Amino acid sequence: MSATVMELPDASIPSPGVEAPPATERLLSLDVFRGITIAGMILVNNPGTWSAIYAPLKHADWHGWTPTDLVFPFFLFIVGVAISYSIGGKRERGEPAKKITLGIVRRSAILFGLGLFLNGFPFYPLEKIINIRIPGVLQRIALCFLFASLLYLKNNWRGIVAWTITLLVVYWLLMRLVPVPGFGAGDYSADGSLTGYIDVLLLRGHIYKPTYDPEGLLSTLPAIATTLTGILAGYWLKSTVTMAERANGLLIVGMGLIGAGKFADLWFPINKNLWTSSYVLFTTGAALLFLGVAYWLIDIKGYRRWARPFIIFGSNAIAVFVGSGILARIMALIKFTAADGSQVDLKTWIYKTLLASWITNPLNSSLIFAVCYILLWLIPMTVLYRKKIFIKV
Repeated sequence: MSATVMELPDASIPSPGVEAPPATERLLSLDVFRGITIAGMILVNNPGTWSAIYAPLKHADWHGWTPTDLVFPFFLFIVGVAISYSIGGKRERGEPAKKITLGIVRRSAILFGLGLFLNGFPFYPLEKIINIRIPGVLQRIALCFLFASLLYLKNNWRGIVAWTITLLVVYWLLMRLVPVPGFGAGDYSADGSLTGYIDVLLLRGHIYKPTYDPEGLLSTLPAIATTLTGILAGYWLKSTVTMAERANGLLIVGMGLIGAGKFADLWFPINKNLWTSSYVLFTTGAALLFLGVAYWLIDIKGYRRWARPFIIFGSNAIAVFVGSGILARIMALIKFTAADGSQVDLKTWIYKTLLASWITNPLNSSLIFAVCYILLWLIPMTVLYRKKIFIKV
């Protein structure tokens, strides 16, 4: 991990009907999209109390989706777009393939290690270390970045399309045709799915749930496909068509993929925990729509002032994600003795004293706590941004 000091170029805004600017210029809409996504992750991971959460801020119980279920695939999609710019830029500058590959492997290893660190922190009692959860959000990002980047180095856009389709079809066929002992083939339940069976078989004692892990082994295959769709979007954004045509293309394909995802849902239900192929199509479509609107507002029209906080978050996304996770765990470790003699952790004490004590609706107080936690992290991230310090892995 390293902290770099760099300039964030503010590209001039050409007319939507003229030729697009050089692909080397920074895509501010992508930073905003990344920042909104990271803010969404912090929001859903840090309610004031887990017993009072608005329904859209919860994951779907199993099949189906909520706005919260869009957050993680959005981030993997963004990783894919960034690959086409960062690694694509290195390749265009003539950097040796071996050097680029070593950088990819190094970054993936650091991300995976950070994920294990978060899973184990604060590394006690001993049983927690022995039974540490191996999969996780950062671990999945690491694996998706690794394999998507290596595929990007070896393929053109047609090859990326072929790999994306292959991963989605093969995953569906495996889930549909391979029988699970005691459940048979084509079982998409929490107890009987092939993904859960493989997780339990290979990672027993190191997964999030007794019968599956939402970031498990087999379901990483379609998650890689999600990242590849971001690379394809990057190809399109770096093409020589006008900026208006880029935005229109994102929106049109986005709507088409949402429809395709809903159609595929008839056979392979939209499900985040299983990361089903229909879920990839649906969430990629939503990501394309989101990016298309952001691209039109920010990079074409130049409406940027409203997006400043999200640009700040997006410029140090991994740093704020890891930092917010560590602080949340630290607050849970610090204990106080309440007036009734019970032990209460710092987070609960802050929530009950500053919010729940006067906001009668627990759903509102819990949500306000999460929003305040986001604003708290905006302060150090703003300092880093103004000093042009960007922590990279």
